[in-house]
Amino acid sequence: MTGQIMSNIDVAQIVLYGFWIFFAGLIFYIRREDRREGYPLEDDLTGEQVSTGVIWVPSPKAFHLANGETVYAPNGKRDLRQINAEPVAPWPGAPLEPLGNPLTAGVGPGSWAERADVPDVTPTGAPRIVPIGSALSFAIEARDKDPRGLPVVGGDGKVAGTVTDVWVDVSESLIRYLEASVGVGEAAKTVMIPMQFASVYRTPVFGQPGKGKVEVSALLSTQFGDVPPLKSPGTITLLEEEKVTAYFGAGTLYATPDRQEPFI
Repeated sequence: MTGQIMSNIDVAQIVLYGFWIFFAGLIFYIRREDRREGYPLEDDLTGEQVSTGVIWVPSPKAFHLANGETVYAPNGKRDLRQINAEPVAPWPGAPLEPLGNPLTAGVGPGSWAERADVPDVTPTGAPRIVPIGSALSFAIEARDKDPRGLPVVGGDGKVAGTVTDVWVDVSESLIRYLEASVGVGEAAKTVMIPMQFASVYRTPVFGQPGKGKVEVSALLSTQFGDVPPLKSPGTITLLEEEKVTAYFGAGTLYATPDRQEPFI
């Protein structure tokens, strides 16, 4: 009797159907999970909520962070920051054109996320990004050019300031930022330059023999004074990292009008 029942069942087909059902469920699960951030959607023009369709937003899930804090996603919070830009066309998804100073508008390559306003830390809880003098086991390789004391040259070929310190990532063992003094007199201030935007050369600036230079083509020499400042000396928070990097990112497109023109 058992043999007769099994003879009428195509086991391979049942396994195939089972795989299809499992795979469909997996896709549904993954598509729900990727909606924990950025949803529900909002209309670009009206700001009204857009239907999420057949696959709905999942229920909140608790995430336990290393610092003991617990966050939930999705949390239903909207990004209420004022957008300092306006669309160039009246349809949804149109490019945004910055208003006012494009380097601080927070749009395009200058966009930044609202990360926590606390320093990034190592697994032991110590600050992760610090001045090299605070990281006792770190030093500039003798065969490399030490950027400290070198002039900072902007994209216009003019000197904007002088590198005063180097900030290192003690977890990744690399330089993250150059600290520089820009401006003179009452306008003098200390700014942070992301290392990804800086190039250190042994070739000196004309008129300064014996020195190298640090070129930052993203900004003009007159634009360094508006780099977002740090609230506390010796530490940089995750939010400050976002804003500083976004400022230099914005410069790659908005520092001069001709950078916004087509390449061809």
